[in-house]
Amino acid sequence: MNKKNFICGVAVGALSVSIIFGAFNIYMLKASGFTKEDKIAYISQLLSEYYVDDIDNEKLFESAYAGLVAGVGDPYTTYMSKDEFEDFMSSSNGEFGGIGVGVLFNDKNKTVYVSYVTEGSPAESAGIRPGDKIVEINGESVSDMDSDTVANKIRGPQGTSVDILVYRQSDNENHSFTIKRDIIDIQSVKGEIINGDIGYIYISGFKNNTYDQFMNAYNNLSEQGIRGLIIDVRDNPGGLLTSVEKIADEIIPEGNVVYTIDKEGNRKDFNADPNYIDIPMVMLVNGNSASASEILAGAFQDRGRGKLVGTQTFGKGLVQNLYKIPDGSAVKITIEKYYTPKGVCIQGIGITPDYIVENESDLASVQLIPHSEDTQLIEAVRVLESEI
Repeated sequence: MNKKNFICGVAVGALSVSIIFGAFNIYMLKASGFTKEDKIAYISQLLSEYYVDDIDNEKLFESAYAGLVAGVGDPYTTYMSKDEFEDFMSSSNGEFGGIGVGVLFNDKNKTVYVSYVTEGSPAESAGIRPGDKIVEINGESVSDMDSDTVANKIRGPQGTSVDILVYRQSDNENHSFTIKRDIIDIQSVKGEIINGDIGYIYISGFKNNTYDQFMNAYNNLSEQGIRGLIIDVRDNPGGLLTSVEKIADEIIPEGNVVYTIDKEGNRKDFNADPNYIDIPMVMLVNGNSASASEILAGAFQDRGRGKLVGTQTFGKGLVQNLYKIPDGSAVKITIEKYYTPKGVCIQGIGITPDYIVENESDLASVQLIPHSEDTQLIEAVRVLESEI
């Protein structure tokens, strides 16, 4: 094509665009009662007639629904497609189709790591290890994904497979895995004895089954004669309010644990009963301790139940509720703000520990740090032993 023809082609293309948008402007000017619904239909018609490639209309409208909800400007008020809602409910119930790994987004280097591998899971059988850096899922780079998106792409129906590429620092190599998904029973609680007679319980999230797992772990440790307990909610993003309330009732003396206030100013209180686990306790928190974790930590600190050790928490003082839509999708909406027993809403602020201690390790998750190198845990043990 010579230069003259090229310039002519550009001119014709520009003229076409001008005509299309000219017609659109005329329609806008002449239309009477042009509603928001009319606008959506009109844009859809424009896309259908002029977009150069095929359009997935279902994806188009799913994006429109998500955009509508996102327009309120609250990152916690979100739209979920039917599949996303089903995955969310399965995860909240403590059971879902997946491979048995936890994922964690590391703000320091903007990468996604495997934070844990469930014992006996397909991931463990395949050879995935804690600390592996996730590079690709089904051939798609995770560089622009957050941890929730990565988790949703890893999950799927039992019996289906997912391709995962990870980078392993120990051998400086990429490793490729094709893993068949199975039903995963989430273990959100892990308990052990440290320093001879101190109980240690890590809670990774608050699911429907977390309370039962917590009590099983505590009872097992209690039978071994522990003199004190460290509860670790570092890297715990939160979860179900009902779950954390049950655990708070077990460790907080009688009185207020948390209260919420809605848009109309209505207040709801949750109070612990007189019966609680009466042994010395310390709680570990960090910048990834959020939402339900902060409810527990806030009550723990405000009620003088024990000391907090670690770093400033995330600062999410909002409560969401799920509303199912008739087609199987759902909207999660922020409906309340919550307040610690002393009347503090920690939204955007977080909770300051009684003992501020940094962990110098670059490992993606505190659960990957050996206890002997975990400076926050070492300090928690020191604080607890001083109170026993």
